[in-house]
Amino acid sequence: MMRLAVLAALAAMSAPAHAAPSVERGEYLVQGPAGCGNCHTPIGPEGFDLTKDLGGRLVEENPFFTAIAPNITPGGAIAQWSDAELARAIREGVRPDGSLIGPPMPFTMYRGLGDEDLASIVIYLRSVPAVQNDPGKSTYRNPLPPNYGPPVSGVTPPPQGVTAEYGAYLAGPVSHCMECHSPMGPQGPMIDTRLGAGGFEFHGPWGVAVAANLTNGPDGLADYTDDAIRAMIVEGKRPDGSMMMPPMPYPYLARMTAEDLDAIILYLRSLPALPDQE
Repeated sequence: MMRLAVLAALAAMSAPAHAAPSVERGEYLVQGPAGCGNCHTPIGPEGFDLTKDLGGRLVEENPFFTAIAPNITPGGAIAQWSDAELARAIREGVRPDGSLIGPPMPFTMYRGLGDEDLASIVIYLRSVPAVQNDPGKSTYRNPLPPNYGPPVSGVTPPPQGVTAEYGAYLAGPVSHCMECHSPMGPQGPMIDTRLGAGGFEFHGPWGVAVAANLTNGPDGLADYTDDAIRAMIVEGKRPDGSMMMPPMPYPYLARMTAEDLDAIILYLRSLPALPDQE
């Protein structure tokens, strides 16, 4: 009963026009545009090991930190957390003990997750099979900030639809595209000054992948058709047929509805042109 009460409270924070939280909506978000398994699912020789879906893995190791995405199934530590604690950890990056979750979790974006969507994600994570896997804990060699901002009391997202406004919500708080595709500055992603300008480097077993410029200018997407952009987002395929590199979560983005994908493209077309950084 306590869990249902918490979820109801989360849902009540938003306007009644939005659909009630559901496991179906949570599955769509986690396994679709949010692409949670892109970091939280172990990778084997053949790709994602879905026998341990969402069971956690090493995500990134660099001079600044060793980031390990935890097991977020009922077999992990979150099984001991309340729904409200799990929701706060997702949206604000704060564990029940008050400690901060570090990068690369995109809390700059997740703070904008709508209440029903957040509750749906929690419901779905409670429903998945328990995976018995302990991937270890992250280590940060530079101090984390005191917080990622003040507590979030509630978020009402824009109405669902094929609009640039809803596309901004999908490309921001849901899929966090705009964090990865904005340059990294001293204070983190430069979403306030160079939103979508690309240039951030991702290092992995694939080599070095550089986030593309997503703005609607000559250095970005202006010369691409909408169909070409769709293929790059959901197939990882450029117009010349060459394949793009990870860590873009192509298999997850491919599960988006056509309407959601169209909304994202409308939003990208609305971004003011910015040149690549030199």
